[in-house]
Amino acid sequence: MNTNFLVAINIMVMLVILFGLTLLKKRRLSFTIRVILALAIGIIFGTLLQLKYGASSDVVIQSNSWFSIIGTGYVRLLSMIVIPLIFISITSAIISQDSKKLGKMTALIIVILLITTAISAFIGASSANLFSLSAEGFQIGENEQNAAEKMQTRLDGFKEKTIQQQIIEIIPTNPFYSMTGQGSSATLSTVVFAAFLGMAAIGLRKSHAESAENFAKFIKVSHDIVMRMVTMILRLTPYGVLALMTKLVSTNSFSEISRLIKFVIESYAVLAAVFIIHLLILTIFGLNPITYIKKAATPLMFAFSSRSSAGTLPINVETQIEKLGVSQGHANLSASLGTSIGQNGCAGVYPAMLAVMIAPTVGINPLAPAFLIKLIIITTLSSFGIAGVGGGATFASLVVLPAMGLPVGLAGLLIAIEPLIDMARTMVNVSDSMLAGIISSKLMGELNIDVYNNKIKSEA
Repeated sequence: MNTNFLVAINIMVMLVILFGLTLLKKRRLSFTIRVILALAIGIIFGTLLQLKYGASSDVVIQSNSWFSIIGTGYVRLLSMIVIPLIFISITSAIISQDSKKLGKMTALIIVILLITTAISAFIGASSANLFSLSAEGFQIGENEQNAAEKMQTRLDGFKEKTIQQQIIEIIPTNPFYSMTGQGSSATLSTVVFAAFLGMAAIGLRKSHAESAENFAKFIKVSHDIVMRMVTMILRLTPYGVLALMTKLVSTNSFSEISRLIKFVIESYAVLAAVFIIHLLILTIFGLNPITYIKKAATPLMFAFSSRSSAGTLPINVETQIEKLGVSQGHANLSASLGTSIGQNGCAGVYPAMLAVMIAPTVGINPLAPAFLIKLIIITTLSSFGIAGVGGGATFASLVVLPAMGLPVGLAGLLIAIEPLIDMARTMVNVSDSMLAGIISSKLMGELNIDVYNNKIKSEA
């Protein structure tokens, strides 16, 4: 049958599903439920496409090129709003925040992010030992070999920069360039510039009170406009999730995944354990974890389907403020810093598991206490600056493995299943950033408990 005809049929099916989701919205079905339904339907539709035509068939490739108008288009809209949201939100938060509290808030959020990363690294390393995972059992194919060579090349480029240089690069020489989103430190550079701008505005209050007041009004208006744009984009979430999941499932070969299915299952088990730790932490601080799951479902599901912590940032901020009762300053700072610091899944669990798997291949005992302690410390400290987009875990492994005296090339063994595991890792990353916002806000007495415990109101 003609390829174009089959592609047209698939497009029609997608349009029918999109129309169905629109009808569910008109019937006022919960936004969260619509997102979860879109996720499930995308998995089913993607599976059917792969079973019918094959992951690498022209029909699937051409169909997904059309589906990408929705999926990739939605991600691009989110990416479009990320930097403006970070810049305006951080500036607004600092202007409205007591300068004495600002340092404490920032320190608390970073400490929480790093502590949970250390816990994640411990769980990842311990689980890899428990499951007896080892890279010795994997076979290297052409794809894996190519991936290993690319990773080695990337590492060589990374080694050219000292730790001091990497820290210095967070300070932007051209803030407007950083605000274009270019470079691995773009997010943190934008945060730094926004923080300086906010502190400068605070400093004007005594000498130029009128200017400070006018600037504050301008930032407030800008914040309202940006948040309105965020709301407009978030209404498209169910449609974006549907297209993203359809493409992800239909293009990842089942045969490739089946070769490493044991590692996939065990990775999900470890990430689930880390998520449970998040829930336990909430419980320790007197917060209902079930309420958190219900209210955080939308950003977590989007993180799962998009594999982008940075792309999830607008939904993350909105959820913390509107549904979880987190103060604006804590929500904006935790979500922004969480895209680059202390990502539990990508920068905690994954490098630690990989190190334990690779260690036996070079004659290192992964059960040795000295090895595990060193691994946890290095993994935690290396979690600074991990890019909040797909591939952040690979970057984290490029930092951790050489520091542990391990070859990075073997990480290419897992290239076939990277997207599948990255979904759960990103979801855990986003959960951790929300956890940091909630707990820091609670510790400083700024968490609105009534909002956190209230039932979810009617959503977009």
